[in-house]
Amino acid sequence: MVKKVLLITLFLTLVAGCAKKQIVKPQVPVTPPQTDEEPSVRSDSWQSIPQLKAIYFEFDRADLGDTTRQTLRNNADHLKNNPNIDILVEGHCDRRGTTEYNLALGQKRAAAVREYYSKLGVPLRRIATISYGNEQPVDPRNTEEAWAKNRRVETKVKGNR
Repeated sequence: MVKKVLLITLFLTLVAGCAKKQIVKPQVPVTPPQTDEEPSVRSDSWQSIPQLKAIYFEFDRADLGDTTRQTLRNNADHLKNNPNIDILVEGHCDRRGTTEYNLALGQKRAAAVREYYSKLGVPLRRIATISYGNEQPVDPRNTEEAWAKNRRVETKVKGNR
């Protein structure tokens, strides 16, 4: 019996004492992903300028119509000719709908304009978006005319114009 215990102990010592092979994983260089990082929207220096026109949307819509696209092409020409400015695309809604819904719709509108500007050659890294939902109406009245004015996207800039 002692012999058996001694053999088991010896065997376990050998197994435990054997060196394990270390697996060396090749080091892959980590490169940060390429992003189209937007400029910071946290600034009071965003300005409206007369060369950049607002665009307007139908009720509960975020798609760009033909007239809207022409206005955005004119805006994009100005933005491309001034490469040192950052761009803020602000989405707005009328007061109908919940706050959450209007914030989401305003963001969809701003994102649609940002994407269209990009297709027109304005680099995405220059364009930030924000939605104000129904928080910044240009016309506070409760009329169809006022609501139509509030369903908009405005393009603002900061930097050297």
